[in-house]
Amino acid sequence: MFKFHMPTKVIAGQGCVLENQGELILGKHALIVTGKSSGKKSGALDDVIFVLENNKIPYHVYDKVENNPEINDMALGGKFARECGCDFIIAIGGGSPLDASKAIAVYAANEPKENSGFELYDIFKGNYKNKPLPMVAIPTTAGTGSEVTPYSILTLHNEKTKKSFTCVDSFFKTAFLDGRYTLNLPLQVARNTAVDAMCHLIEGYTNKKASPSSDYMVLEGLKIIGKNLDKLENGNFDTDSCTELLWASTLGGIVISQTGTTIVHSMGYQLTYFKDIPHGMANGYLLCEYLKRADKVRVANCLDALGLSSLDKLLAYLEKILPRVADFTENELVEWSNISIKARNVASCPYPVTQDLEIEIYKNSLL
Repeated sequence: MFKFHMPTKVIAGQGCVLENQGELILGKHALIVTGKSSGKKSGALDDVIFVLENNKIPYHVYDKVENNPEINDMALGGKFARECGCDFIIAIGGGSPLDASKAIAVYAANEPKENSGFELYDIFKGNYKNKPLPMVAIPTTAGTGSEVTPYSILTLHNEKTKKSFTCVDSFFKTAFLDGRYTLNLPLQVARNTAVDAMCHLIEGYTNKKASPSSDYMVLEGLKIIGKNLDKLENGNFDTDSCTELLWASTLGGIVISQTGTTIVHSMGYQLTYFKDIPHGMANGYLLCEYLKRADKVRVANCLDALGLSSLDKLLAYLEKILPRVADFTENELVEWSNISIKARNVASCPYPVTQDLEIEIYKNSLL
């Protein structure tokens, strides 16, 4: 028995925002959530503003989203949305703005304050008195798949890690996939995000919650990434290849919406929090060591879809496109395992996971 739930409408293709203006507008006053540069550089922000102004929809821009959004900042974003009278959100950017918009949507509808019945960390309970504001997403990176997941990953400085929340109302209503918006990404960002998508697909295929529906999407997504491995290495992208990689990323997001991730992600969070290593890069460092212990047939199916003949070939490719940007000590790895072993996705792994095993994976991957 398995279940499949995907309420997000996906519209893909060049010019999809301009050609589907009605799908972008979910209310009377928009809050555009984006990063300092992701919306502007990609051209997506200009397209969104054109649509809103063309339809006489007032809007405010919240462009204070940093990489790895912090929970207190998200509450401030929700306050900003309330003060501006915004009743829907348009999220533009990579995983950080898209994840941030989900948290802002919750806090906009549920003000965290004393004696209100809703406190800051109640966001992780996933059960809210008021539904989050409705949202649409325009990804400008091809990696997180956040446009089709209910997950939002927030940074918690008091716990020295990242943690996700989810609820059924945190899905975007519509996701717009236009390869033009990712065409001019810095090459290393394109590589990092594509590896994140690869990890979503492979982790979804190898974990305990995999199903026939998710398996089908995994192999399709990996075939697309495999077709574009040379472009990720050389940077010779065009709009078609960028749209293909966006679709692969979206397939990865759909997959983990059904299956969740594995320890690759929860262990990778520590590299991002403590060493500021980009999320996809951190996952890529750990992926092959995780796969050494997974079901051999399933690993072989993933490699075949990618067009690679062995796990060693995958490791060599990842080492080629993911430079080492930090040094690590054994003490750090032990400290991080104290945090990562508590993650919920430990239970989804295809084999028993202990803290000692996580330390071994860290060491073999990083030292």
